[in-house]
Amino acid sequence: MLVRDWRRGLYAIADTALIPADQLSGLVAAALQGGARAIQYRDKSSPPAQREAQARVLLNLCHKRGATFIINDDVDLCARIQADGVHLGQNDTALPQARARLGAGAIIGLSCYNQLPRALMAAEAGADYVAFGRFYPSRTKPEAVQADIDLLREARRRLALPIAVIGGITAQNGAALIEAGADLLAVIDGVFGQTDVHTAARNIAALFDGEATRQNLPHHRGTKNTEA
Repeated sequence: MLVRDWRRGLYAIADTALIPADQLSGLVAAALQGGARAIQYRDKSSPPAQREAQARVLLNLCHKRGATFIINDDVDLCARIQADGVHLGQNDTALPQARARLGAGAIIGLSCYNQLPRALMAAEAGADYVAFGRFYPSRTKPEAVQADIDLLREARRRLALPIAVIGGITAQNGAALIEAGADLLAVIDGVFGQTDVHTAARNIAALFDGEATRQNLPHHRGTKNTEA
């Protein structure tokens, strides 16, 4: 099986607030077929047993396609099913505790909103990627803080690790974020809120086509040395 590099491409977020439980696996499969490199499973409300059962199904789907599977928030669930990693928000488990629980090989991402200092600290603490946003009006989180493209450019200049961006991203507006330094387009409604999930995913994933030799892919933990 070809394992695709998760560090650049479409990062589709499967939020059960948007996706009915009986459609979850089918729509995630469609996103993977459309070219998603990574799937994040986000469920804030289901009973623990249901969440674990769903997560195991999605983990299997991702690995069959050579894609990466990330759990939102739940470090214990991530460890229990041996998911590839976890994504942490401001009020979730602290990064050092998550790393201690999951080990050095786990992928740990951190939401940084519009806060570059938070991203720099996350990089120094060993995060594997950071996420900024929202960049555009979002149907999923309309109240989320606004991030601007200048922040993204500065983050790209300062950070050596992959940068994810989120918030209202579509095939029509994603290219500008890639040009400014984004490695991962994290998309919820722009994929799973569309009538044809496969086509929506394919159109966003296609924004990265032909970039296999791109030079700005250090993708290590930590910050860049920006001294002259």
